[in-house]
Amino acid sequence: MNDFDFFAGRWNVTSRRLIKPLSGSDEWEEFPGFTVATRHFDGAASVDEIVFPTKGFSGMTVRVYDERAGQWAIYWANSATGRLDTSAMVGGFEGDRGEFHGEESVAGRRVRCRFVWTVPGAGAARWEQAFSGDGGRTWETNWTMDFSRA
Repeated sequence: MNDFDFFAGRWNVTSRRLIKPLSGSDEWEEFPGFTVATRHFDGAASVDEIVFPTKGFSGMTVRVYDERAGQWAIYWANSATGRLDTSAMVGGFEGDRGEFHGEESVAGRRVRCRFVWTVPGAGAARWEQAFSGDGGRTWETNWTMDFSRA
């Protein structure tokens, strides 16, 4: 249940985001950010607020571990929309890699969504988001965040 303990603290973030996911476009934007993450419930919960100063919005992630299921549920709130996404991304870690699945709305349609967390070392982490418009047969990575310890 302590899978996200590595994330507690301050981080600098480099984001790279596909401008029009699932459209066939390969146009990306890159922008900086920073985040502060905290652990709660003796490691069974993790919360962070990430600020994207050049984009004019912030996000908050709440992660809660379900010990009976042995899985994490990840929820996202965005200052641009002013709401908490109520559909969780669910999954877990094996070693230094975590994979989480759920659904997202893209251009008005529901698609499969996947998060992948990797932790290559004490001062680095990477998050990737990918969408699948074909039920999970193929995936298009549309957002990556590389974290370095601040």
